[in-house]
Amino acid sequence: MSAAFDADALARLFVEARAHRAKLEALPEDARPSNAEEAYAAQKATLHALGASVGGWKVGAKTPDGPIQAALLPADGVHASGARLSMSAFGRAGLELEVAFVFNRAFEAGSGPYSDTDIIGAIGSVHAAIEVVASRFAAWPDVEKPWQLADLQNHGALLVGAGVPYDEAFPFVAPAMSFEFDGKPLFEGPPANPAGDPRRLLAWTVNHAVSHGIAFAAGTVITAGSYTGLAFPDGAGHAVGSIDGLPTVELHFE
Repeated sequence: MSAAFDADALARLFVEARAHRAKLEALPEDARPSNAEEAYAAQKATLHALGASVGGWKVGAKTPDGPIQAALLPADGVHASGARLSMSAFGRAGLELEVAFVFNRAFEAGSGPYSDTDIIGAIGSVHAAIEVVASRFAAWPDVEKPWQLADLQNHGALLVGAGVPYDEAFPFVAPAMSFEFDGKPLFEGPPANPAGDPRRLLAWTVNHAVSHGIAFAAGTVITAGSYTGLAFPDGAGHAVGSIDGLPTVELHFE
């Protein structure tokens, strides 16, 4: 980590932007993360500055064998299906339909490392989820990648549907689904997660958390990448995500 980078300074800027529903135009030199480790330090500092507990994680990869990146999510940004959220809280916001996993055991900070078998064996339930993608930067999406990662990887909110018990036979690579906003489809073509099977992301995420001194509590949710790409509603309305085999997830944008 660069000695010049001040994670707490960047965290304060993010917290102020959230509080005032403002967008950052630029960052001072000492608050510019230049790599993933500095970005992850800023994530932890942001939750500390918010006084927030960890409510979950988002994780993704751009290819089935590509590098993985994750962001911790503040508990007050994780909602049950059907929540009503104000669009003005986010500015320009996109929606994604994802599959999320909830774990039935805890993983202590500093423990591990854990294998894929360890982590998949700890999945308690599987859920449909809608992620609200939003940035604290005015120029988003034309923003440096480490800056976006530091900004909780553009996290706005996460809506989590009811769960079903984990079944290894579920078609995680390409489940059948629909995603609509006021009855109109939000994506075209077959759904596909760029990471391939999202279960490959789970052990990495748990190991990332505990190796960075972050406990992983029982009941923690991991949402593991969009199957539908990013869609931008024009205004207020009702989003409904349906994934075959999982309960529906809904969001009311007001």
